[in-house]
Amino acid sequence: MSENKESVVTRFAPSPTGLLHMGNYRTAVFSYLYARKNNGKFILRIEDTDRERSKKEYEENIIESLNWLGLNYDEMYRQSEHVDTHKKYLQKLIDDGHAYISKELAKDGSGIERELVRFKNKEEVITFTDAIRGDITTDTKDLGDFVIAKSITEPLFHLAVVVDDYEEGVTHVIRGEDHIPNTPRQILIARALGFPSPTYAHLPLVLSEDRTKLSKRKGALPVTAYRDMGYLPSAIINFMAFTGWNPGGVEEIFTLEELVKTFDISKVHKGGAIFNEEKLAWMNKEHIRKQTTEEQLSSVKKYMADYDELLLNRLLPTIIDRISAYGELVNIEGSEFRFFMKQPDIDIEKVVWKDDEPSKSKEYLESIKEILAIIDFSSPQVIKEAIMPYATEKGKGNVLWPLRYSLSGQEKSVDPFTICYVLGKVETISRIESVCNKIDS
Repeated sequence: MSENKESVVTRFAPSPTGLLHMGNYRTAVFSYLYARKNNGKFILRIEDTDRERSKKEYEENIIESLNWLGLNYDEMYRQSEHVDTHKKYLQKLIDDGHAYISKELAKDGSGIERELVRFKNKEEVITFTDAIRGDITTDTKDLGDFVIAKSITEPLFHLAVVVDDYEEGVTHVIRGEDHIPNTPRQILIARALGFPSPTYAHLPLVLSEDRTKLSKRKGALPVTAYRDMGYLPSAIINFMAFTGWNPGGVEEIFTLEELVKTFDISKVHKGGAIFNEEKLAWMNKEHIRKQTTEEQLSSVKKYMADYDELLLNRLLPTIIDRISAYGELVNIEGSEFRFFMKQPDIDIEKVVWKDDEPSKSKEYLESIKEILAIIDFSSPQVIKEAIMPYATEKGKGNVLWPLRYSLSGQEKSVDPFTICYVLGKVETISRIESVCNKIDS
């Protein structure tokens, strides 16, 4: 693909007829990366000429999604605002003998006659060089005289796209491979109007796990759903870029700026790319880990707003280690972390490890309390190093189970050393003493 750094213009041209999923936005990502790599322009064009199905809320969701992802466009157009321009070029095609009005009966069996506008196909062999797939040749005699308008006032997709790309200066059309059959028709129209054809690059489809095309019917979610689930835009961009492309090497975690520098459209795969939710979750976790402590804390606070600042700061590494997306805190916070806020209710029978005696469990807890009373709670590691020799001597389960359960009231929780560190010395010892008193009584 030509890389003229003065004139590259790409576009993302969605139809606002529904909420778009990640497979749709992958086209925007590739178009954006190519434009920015070549210091060019990236255009958003809302193709809203389907008046019955186009909805304002879908258009707003497209804009909202691009803004959240950070795919900033230089210009925005609505196809519906250019209908007069489409009609002008449609009339030119008719006047120049490249198109004609055809009176035909409607296919719905109503018997109503309508006037379609068909392109007069000279049945050429069209070859274009796809930037991803190389030369693609089509014998256009198989296309016949194809329809380009419902009437002289209602131009259809093929004509509108060609005119808009020309008027907006689009030089590189990056889109899904399902548009390959459309390209010869659009090249014929462009030639008839005397327009230069843009360079085409047709991306492999994004596939579901069953290797069928990703779609809403297959459960594909809109991009804003991932935002609401606590995913990071940087991770979504990274994941979409790596769905059907790879720069080579082992590194997979890239910022948007790094992707722009690295992007090479010649390395786009020709085969379909699988949408892998597990890979997305892994990438998001890695992007969370790359955030600053302040960024992580700000995100966590949205879900754990009533937690003390000092406690959250101490708990933060544990939280980050346990989540792949911040939205998971909606469930985790209630089930796993609430004991940090309030001393839990303790079932004394559960304090004891397996067949141990309650009196022995109390003995272990008393000994741990003495160890903890004389050490610095500077980190979980310091606490672990102080406790482990005693736990190893008496039996790790016998010692560590009563400690963890006494502090958390949970049979499954983060490790006891982290709990001690987060709670602090005073609260840790207080909880141990409380359990020992309950054993006595």
